Amino acid sequence: MKLKNIKKPKRNILNLIWSNLKKNMTAYCFILPFMILFSVFFVFPFFYGIFISFFKWNIFQPEKTAFVGLENYIKILFQSDSIYFDYFWSGLKNTFLFVLISVPCLIGIALFVALLLDIEPPGYRFLRVVFFMPTVFSISAVILIWQWQFNTNGGFINELLITLGLEKIPWLTSQPWAWISILIVTIWWTMGTNMVILNAGLKDIDRSLYEAAEIDGATYWQSLRYISIPAISNQLFTVTILTTIASFNIYGQPEMLTSGGPVINGEFTTTVLMMRIRSIAFGANAQPGVAASMAVCLGIIMICISLFQAKYIKKLG
Repeated sequence: MKLKNIKKPKRNILNLIWSNLKKNMTAYCFILPFMILFSVFFVFPFFYGIFISFFKWNIFQPEKTAFVGLENYIKILFQSDSIYFDYFWSGLKNTFLFVLISVPCLIGIALFVALLLDIEPPGYRFLRVVFFMPTVFSISAVILIWQWQFNTNGGFINELLITLGLEKIPWLTSQPWAWISILIVTIWWTMGTNMVILNAGLKDIDRSLYEAAEIDGATYWQSLRYISIPAISNQLFTVTILTTIASFNIYGQPEMLTSGGPVINGEFTTTVLMMRIRSIAFGANAQPGVAASMAVCLGIIMICISLFQAKYIKKLG
């Protein structure tokens, strides 16, 4: 006796989506608040910023807003007689300079401290809290603390130098001391996060690997090179990407500490691109379209550098 073919009910796309939704409803409910906030504060502003960059946007007279295509990008990238060309390239140069001097320091010093804490010296738990504590401060509090330290007349550091018989240093009004001041503040304020991430990675390494290396006669530096660093490659990757992105987005330190100065040969030597973007977007003669195009270009540069770093670090791992 032949079995009759049983026809299965057809399930269309909508039925599949609905069944999947019901199956994972609990999970979706948990991530929904985050997705709403993420969309409102990141996804929408991201695409809206790209949209604005193609317009000559007028905040005070919206009826005069006009589509200009790539004109804003041409102004900042190629039109050398435009003031926005100078603003963009000088701001980008200062931003790159800060990234070059800050990223190695923020990673290297954090790794050094994490390695010291991994040895678990006396009071290492207290030291870990001390190193991480500045990260919870707001940028305003951080600048208030360090402005007094760097003050040329009466500042703690200069008073200490005078006591030691040395000359005062104009920390905030001359170069390279202005960049050094910004770097010191940034390291003190943000290094703790990198330290915690790297220290957590070091704690996950199997201690028997170190014991085996010691039995084989390996030195501390050989254990560090062939065991510790490869084992925390994922943490190093995360720290490198996050630190680079944060350094490209620097704003508060130069804005509040040096106000973009000192001025040398007519150039504001610590005015970074984020400061230019803000002043152009919300200044007296606001040009949100130009500012948005600068922000888009900076974002593209950050994405390209992050992808290059990811590829390079992956090869090392």
